[in-house]
Amino acid sequence: MTYVLALTGGIATGKSTADQFFKNKNIPVIDCDQIAHDLMKPQNASWLAIKEHFGPAYLNADQTINRKKLGQLVFSNQNALDQLNQLTHPLIFAKTIQKIKEYQKQKLVILDAPVYFESGMDKKKLADGVLVITLPQKMQLARLKKRNGLTDKEARIRIDSQMSLAKKAEMADFVIENTGTIKELEKKLEQLLIKIKEEG
Repeated sequence: MTYVLALTGGIATGKSTADQFFKNKNIPVIDCDQIAHDLMKPQNASWLAIKEHFGPAYLNADQTINRKKLGQLVFSNQNALDQLNQLTHPLIFAKTIQKIKEYQKQKLVILDAPVYFESGMDKKKLADGVLVITLPQKMQLARLKKRNGLTDKEARIRIDSQMSLAKKAEMADFVIENTGTIKELEKKLEQLLIKIKEEG
């Protein structure tokens, strides 16, 4: 029986570091952002839906989606963000379920889903357990600004567009606070794997 662990958190909280830790342990990681990215490639399902709904003004000259322009719209307009999610989330769900089925012989699979709760994946029970990686907002803001080269305002808008980490932590099965070094995070993840194994 495969145990699917959903990995979520907020932007710049350390999910990529956790992903790398699991990959190094030869545990498969299904990346929902990558699935979303692939579906947005020209002529793929999300691309077609976005072009039809938002119009060709959101395409670059090479027909790829102008992510910056679309991002500016949806991060500042809740209605547009909701519309984008309604178009793309069902397509991402379908592809994710397909991917999970491909790993049926594995004991543990990580489902990296940044918007696991926001997108309603929890309602669809796509995972057996949910891990949330949290950290104080001040630290999250500093990491995001440094990583993406954003201004204070831009970083705050991105963080505020997501469900709060406190709310996610309340809904999770496992919570890890990533306030220390990478080594410290890896140690906490190691303990989590032991716990899942014991419970399984």
